[in-house]
Amino acid sequence: MEQTKVKKSISKEVVMNTLNGLSIGIIVALVPSALLNQLLTALLPVFPAGETIMAMTNAAMTLLPAISAVCVGMLAKFSPIQTTSIALAAVMGAGNFKVGTNGFNVSGTGDVINIAITIMIGYALILLLGKRLKAYTILLIPTLVLVIAGGIGTLTLGPVSGITKLLGIGVMQLTSLQPLVMGVLLGIVFALLIISPISSVGIAAAISIHGVAAGSANLGIVAAGFALAIYGWKVNSVGTSLAHFLGSPKMQMANIMSRPKLIVPIMINAGILGGLGAVLNIQGTAMSAGFGFSGLIGPIAALNGIGQVTAGSLILVTLMFFVLPIGLGLASDYVFVNKLHFYENSDFELNYA
Repeated sequence: MEQTKVKKSISKEVVMNTLNGLSIGIIVALVPSALLNQLLTALLPVFPAGETIMAMTNAAMTLLPAISAVCVGMLAKFSPIQTTSIALAAVMGAGNFKVGTNGFNVSGTGDVINIAITIMIGYALILLLGKRLKAYTILLIPTLVLVIAGGIGTLTLGPVSGITKLLGIGVMQLTSLQPLVMGVLLGIVFALLIISPISSVGIAAAISIHGVAAGSANLGIVAAGFALAIYGWKVNSVGTSLAHFLGSPKMQMANIMSRPKLIVPIMINAGILGGLGAVLNIQGTAMSAGFGFSGLIGPIAALNGIGQVTAGSLILVTLMFFVLPIGLGLASDYVFVNKLHFYENSDFELNYA
C-alpha cells in the first residue's frame, strides 16, 4: 500500500513538473516574439534593423522544446547532464527539426503535446536509472535518454499530430453553424485550446479559419488571457499577470489541469465574448485566430477586417479586445470567488522566482 502511494506521488511529480516546466518554456520562448514582432513589422520601413531582431525572436520560438526541457530539469532538481539530456530528447520529439537536402530545416515550435510526452519519458528514465550508472553517467545518460526517450518521441509524433488534425476537423465543423452559436462555441473551444498543451495557432492554421469565425476564436483566447490575469493578480507579480494576455495564457496550464473545475468561468467569459464578436462581425485571419491579444495580433487583424481605421472602429476594437474582457474577468472573479466560493485566487498562483 505504501509503495503504491510512493509510485503515485512520483507519477504526479513527473506530470506536474513537466507541465509547469512546459508552461515556463512557452513563456520564455514565445513572449519576445509576441511583444516585438507586430511593432517591428510596422517600423521596418524606418527601422530596417528590426528584421534582425525579428529573426532572433523567431529563432527563439524554435528553441521551445529545449528551453521547456531545461525548465523541467531545474524543477526536478536534475544535474546539468540529466537536464540537457532531456533537452536533446525533447528536440527530437518536437518534430520542428526536419531533414533537408542541405542538412536540417527548422521551423515553428514543434508539437507541444509530443514535447511533453518525450520529456516525461526522459524524466522517468532518469528516475529509473538514478545513480546506478555511477562513473559512467556522463557517457551513458545523454546517449540513453536521447536514443530511448527521443526515439520514442519520434515514433509518437505521427499519431499525436494525427489526433491534433482530427481535433482541427472537429473545430472546422463549428464554422458552418449559425453565426451566434458558432461564435460562442469557437470562443470556448479556442479558450480551452490556449490553456491546454494543444497549439491553438496550429489548429487555426490547419483548418485555415478566417473571417468572423477567426475573430470569435481570437476573442475566446483574449477572454481567457484577461480573466486568468485578473483571477491571479492578488497572488502573482505584475509582470506575471501581464504575461497572461501579452504573452500566453498557457502559463496557467499546470494549475488548470490539476484543478479542471477552473475552466468553468473561463468558458463562460470566452463564450460571451466570442458570441458578441460574431454579432458585431469582428474579423480575423488564420494567423490571428490562435494568438489572442498577444502582440496586438488580434486587435490589428480586427481593424484590418473593418477595412478602414476610424474613431468608431478604434472604439469598437478597444471595447471588444480590452474593456469587455477586463469587465468580464472582474465580474466573474467577483461572482465565483465572493458569491459562489468556487475557487480561491491562490489556485492561480505562479512562482517563477
